[in-house]
Amino acid sequence: MAGSWRCAVTPEYHTIIIGLGAMGSSAALHLARRGVRVLGLEQFDIPHGNGSSHGYSRMIRMAYFEHPDYVPLLRRAYELWRDLEVQAGSTLLHVTGGVYIGPGSGSLVPGSLRSAQNHGLAHEVLSRRQLAQRYPQFEVPSSYEAVYEEAAGLLVPEAVVAAQAGLALQYGAELKAHEPVMGWEADSTGVCVRTHGGMYRAEKLIIAGGAWASRCVDWLPIRVHRQVLAWVWPADSDRFRHPQMPVWAIEPEAAVASGEYYGFPIRPEAPGFKVALHRPGRPIDPDRLHAAANRPDKEDEAEIRECLARYIPDANGNLLGLRTCMYSMSPDSHFIIDRLSEHPNVSVACGFSGHGFKFASVVGEILADMAQSGATRHPIGFLSLARLSQPKP
Repeated sequence: MAGSWRCAVTPEYHTIIIGLGAMGSSAALHLARRGVRVLGLEQFDIPHGNGSSHGYSRMIRMAYFEHPDYVPLLRRAYELWRDLEVQAGSTLLHVTGGVYIGPGSGSLVPGSLRSAQNHGLAHEVLSRRQLAQRYPQFEVPSSYEAVYEEAAGLLVPEAVVAAQAGLALQYGAELKAHEPVMGWEADSTGVCVRTHGGMYRAEKLIIAGGAWASRCVDWLPIRVHRQVLAWVWPADSDRFRHPQMPVWAIEPEAAVASGEYYGFPIRPEAPGFKVALHRPGRPIDPDRLHAAANRPDKEDEAEIRECLARYIPDANGNLLGLRTCMYSMSPDSHFIIDRLSEHPNVSVACGFSGHGFKFASVVGEILADMAQSGATRHPIGFLSLARLSQPKP
């Protein structure tokens, strides 16, 4: 997105942030709270339902099957979520417990167990019989077992983004909605960002554009995928509310689906019992998320019904809602958090691959550290661009 223009004026800001979703609004809050002059630019509302940070609930868990190296970041994320709740004066993280169900030879249960054991996390291993006694709503094959984690729960994404943005404003950040970025460039003297509203100059730039990150840095190895979220109404809805129902994930048999089904107990702010399938969907243009061709359809509903019919039959009630969101996928499904080698004053946070929201509180702290000092104390080496061997432009 860099251009051939120049913005040779004294920097107005220390840091400009492109994108004010979960990660960008968190970075704005951390920087503003430190007294840094920050400008945040968002092409839609703050918050909005056009990307990844919506849908009434996002899971948070510590026994991370994706990779044990995420656990130290999660420990800090939990601390920062509680700190944000104190600042905002509202509950944002709802602990429900979490149960992760699958075959012992799969990836979900062994991966969750490995992270729990490596990091000394409180957990229980449940046999199929024990799972049925505790949560009879689930009906799974005899070869299945489960890991239960008491600390797991959910975050309400719209409330989180609103709280982060609101507090950033109170601390002095300048945030502008409906101001899409047209281009940017950087050199050793600073960065310049162009929008339809004008030119903005700063010392540092953070790109947290979600599905649009590769529009800002066109060589980033990000692919955007369509995802569908569903809500149904069980006949006996009380059995699907907390504490009778935790957050959950199920690894299906290979013949049924790839990825993991997951869901949430019925919540006051959401229309029913939420179910979704965590895996890359079909690639889409992020500007066409709500186009007719990408709207949820009967095939999407059938995919959700497959999960309910096989594993949670008593929840297989009337459909109340289908919504689309997007996954911004990196090649290995791990995050990208790094500075650009060609522009050390520009940081990127992208490729959160459908499992990043729970980290927003600590990612904001990391991005603030990088903007201020060029480094962070947090262990993010495994999330660097270097691991992807991405050729420079």
